[in-house]
Amino acid sequence: TFVSRASQDVAFTARLSVGAAGAELAHVKGGYDRPAPPAVTATADGGEWTDERHATNVAGAPAPARIKVEGSILTMEWDLVLSQGVPAMIEVSIGTERTAPSRFDADPAADRVDWSGIAVTAGDRRLDALVTGGLADLRNLLLTDPDAPEDFFAAAGTPWYLTLFGRDSLWTARMMLPVDLELAGGTLRALARRQGNAVDVDTAEEPGKILHEVRRTTYVDAGHGMRLPPVYYGSVDATALWVLLLHDAWRTGLPENEIRDLLPNLQVAMTWLQGAADNGTGLLRYVDASGHGLANQGWKDSGDSMRHRDGSIAPAPIALVEAQAYAVEAARGAAEVYDAFGLDGADALRDWATSLTERIRDRYWVSDADGPYLAMAIDGDGQPVDGVGSNMGHVLGTGVLDGDEADRTVERLLSPDLLGEFGVGTMGRSNPAYNPIGYHTGSVWTHDSAIILLGMAREGRASDGAPIARGLVDCAAALSYRAPELLAGESVAGAPAPYPASCRPQAWAAASAIAIVTAVLGLDVDVPGRRVRLAPM
Repeated sequence: TFVSRASQDVAFTARLSVGAAGAELAHVKGGYDRPAPPAVTATADGGEWTDERHATNVAGAPAPARIKVEGSILTMEWDLVLSQGVPAMIEVSIGTERTAPSRFDADPAADRVDWSGIAVTAGDRRLDALVTGGLADLRNLLLTDPDAPEDFFAAAGTPWYLTLFGRDSLWTARMMLPVDLELAGGTLRALARRQGNAVDVDTAEEPGKILHEVRRTTYVDAGHGMRLPPVYYGSVDATALWVLLLHDAWRTGLPENEIRDLLPNLQVAMTWLQGAADNGTGLLRYVDASGHGLANQGWKDSGDSMRHRDGSIAPAPIALVEAQAYAVEAARGAAEVYDAFGLDGADALRDWATSLTERIRDRYWVSDADGPYLAMAIDGDGQPVDGVGSNMGHVLGTGVLDGDEADRTVERLLSPDLLGEFGVGTMGRSNPAYNPIGYHTGSVWTHDSAIILLGMAREGRASDGAPIARGLVDCAAALSYRAPELLAGESVAGAPAPYPASCRPQAWAAASAIAIVTAVLGLDVDVPGRRVRLAPM
């Protein structure tokens, strides 16, 4: 819309140029090896072009006075005369339609939920706004399952990860359980439909394993020597997280018939979990056997995230502490479901969880000048990865720690080495490799801090987490109430400094608003036990 405040008429030309790209997302993100853009053809009111999978149309209303095409660039011009205070409007619409199917054509599912009745009233009104903004962002990240459009899930984030992810989608649905059970059911079923049923080194698929991510095409990151197949299973923790969501959704009230339909998937998932630890160490660990997959297969999946105290990178295979803790909690949760639905094997799962708990206690505790703490992992040489990191926070609330161990873990997480103004850092400031804008070597991730906060609440230490909750709210309030995927570990002039390439919005960051409310209230829902508990901060 153009408006002139001049007393006399103003004549001018408005010009808009549009460039066709047609590039794969990896090319856009990496900024290299982009293919030649498609050629534009002029139309009566704009232009159009076609790439490998889409036809795109650009139209102006009113129609432009002149249309010029130079290769992949469309330029439209309008001759306008503005009288004082009289607006003139040009509307340009860009439409696209699929011309060729792909492996994963998911459609928007925002209209499938109505969260307008969800509201939070808090003494700190910023929390109200954060919840409202988080739900709005998350609603618009919902996608339908192309294999079963009645089901929907949360895409991990936009623009880089607008698709089904095992870990991200599961954590998002788990945080959202107090708000929406359909999201949990859809996420569980979408992943169950794609549960591994064969051994494939190229895709990291194994029977019973839950996938890492789905894309329409092979994802190539030439800069890091990575090539991920369209369906990729390189995740050490997604399977346990699937079991945890199933258990928690059952306790929160997901209909029993939906749980019953997923029991076969639960059983093979537990078989995979136990088998993955049957490797001579008794621990779940990972290594990229394909040579072109993810070097690290926990949530800190960058190649340099696993650091010893001296800053050196730990050799593979890696056995993450949180992966072991998730597996313990999953086994005990599965045992509860087995008992409730009449399946055999619950006691064996509990015994296995007890044994794994002892291995964690024996292998992962290390010490420095500030006392004992949990190492991030055990490396390929059998040595603890003793860099101080946020990984230990994911162990809280899983049932692995006794009271003293939980106290030590909370104390370390709240130390100045890890806790900053806006959350818990991924790596301690004392580590030589600490980098405040390192992807997993010093940055702060919203979901990471929110999971730690939930763990503290589950350990009965919610009030200890108040500085974390306050930091998350402070951060989001400074960024227009959109919680960032991640941000720099150090503030700039007291303000959060977002990581430049983070998703905006991102699902588990948006869902963290509900996690904060859950932790502040100490909310625990047990529908089979017919009880709701509150233990407010």
